[in-house]
Amino acid sequence: MLACRESLRNAGLCKAGKAGLYKPRPAPSGFLALEKRVTGSRISSEGLDARQRRLLFRSWHRGIREMDLVLGRFADAQIAQWSQAELDDYERLLEIPDQPFFAWVSGAEAVPAEHDTPMFRRLREFHDSGEALR
Repeated sequence: MLACRESLRNAGLCKAGKAGLYKPRPAPSGFLALEKRVTGSRISSEGLDARQRRLLFRSWHRGIREMDLVLGRFADAQIAQWSQAELDDYERLLEIPDQPFFAWVSGAEAVPAEHDTPMFRRLREFHDSGEALR
């Protein structure tokens, strides 16, 4: 059995005499702080056409978890009501790489004019209003 160093014991990081096995986890930040144990779409794809199902899947499988939450929740809430033109606009948004997209949605960077579309503004408004938490 490993001995627990005094500094670890005082920090509450030792249990059953096993030093260093219990490490504190960092607190979530940004959009991750909003996650409520939701790991994927909350809607059924029943009733959606093939294109809507594909876009919904792409919304929840972006590459970074923050963008999954941003786009996935937005698509969950609204994709069933979108027209073909709105689906076209949304599909163009999905082509934007994660890092700049997240910076624009979070307000860390200004949105370039070519991407400041009505669909992008709806997405940002959706998250700013707190609808994403419902």
